[in-house]
Amino acid sequence: MMRSYAVAAFVLGLTMPLAAADPVDIAARTELHAIQTLTLSDKQFLSGDSEAKATTVSGQLRLPAATGRLPVVVLVHGSGGMGANIEMWAREFNAMGIATFAIDGFTGRGLTQTSTNQALLGRLNFILDIYRGLNVLANHTRVDPQRIVLMGFSRGGQAALYASLKRFHQLWNKSGVEFAAYIPFYPDCATTFAGDTDTADKPIRIFGGTVDDYNPIALCKAYAERLKAAGRDVQVTEYPNAPHSFDNPLGALTATLSPQSQSVRNCKIVEEPVGTLINAVSREPFTYKDACVALGPHLGHDPEATRQAKQAVTTLVRTVFKMN
Repeated sequence: MMRSYAVAAFVLGLTMPLAAADPVDIAARTELHAIQTLTLSDKQFLSGDSEAKATTVSGQLRLPAATGRLPVVVLVHGSGGMGANIEMWAREFNAMGIATFAIDGFTGRGLTQTSTNQALLGRLNFILDIYRGLNVLANHTRVDPQRIVLMGFSRGGQAALYASLKRFHQLWNKSGVEFAAYIPFYPDCATTFAGDTDTADKPIRIFGGTVDDYNPIALCKAYAERLKAAGRDVQVTEYPNAPHSFDNPLGALTATLSPQSQSVRNCKIVEEPVGTLINAVSREPFTYKDACVALGPHLGHDPEATRQAKQAVTTLVRTVFKMN
């Protein structure tokens, strides 16, 4: 008799649906939104010239299981495209009850990566994509437009950093909304823009590694000192053993050479005159054929730096979003 009950229970278990898992880091709803933007040169961006190629990129909005208008973190990928760190951070924020909006600036432009040829796309295109994405969020019924934070990585980190410039907002941000904070991860800080200490009156928090030989954090520390002198709320967090892309959970634990990736770590780029980026050494317009452009930076994952960065970032967004 006992065996009969056991068999019956086994069969019943096969025929009854299993209880649905409810992990908090999985979005309750995901939406894909078209972002109407432009593909333009850096010179066009800097001068406010909108006579450029109309382009549609996309943003993935992940809404956690929560009600009402939600805070959002906008995520912007680097030169390698939408990597595993975007997914990791999206889940981290979704678990906190925060929506995420990951902007894919490559696929709509027919690109998969720019690491080995950064000239394929002007560096400042991502800033315009961000502002156009902000317009999408400002009009979404589930988004609290007063609680949106910008976070980017590498090329996207550079965009997240300089999207704070008031000058760029005045030229391109037509959404009527501003970010509550800016969080650039290992951004390229090799360029000095006109008026680049006149930033939004919001927190700017830069994260990077001492051993990063792709986008050296020393350049960002120098920029941060100029921002502090101008009275801006900026902090740099430096992790001693963290290489470039240290928060990529699929990265190698020992940083590995990326032999064909281009880095401007040895360059000094200046906007002079306004609207033109020049090589400060040659005094000629900067190009990725300049002698200062280096190859072969290292990429890797640092679990401890990632753990600490998660703690710092989640504490920051909780504070900015006034979450308990």
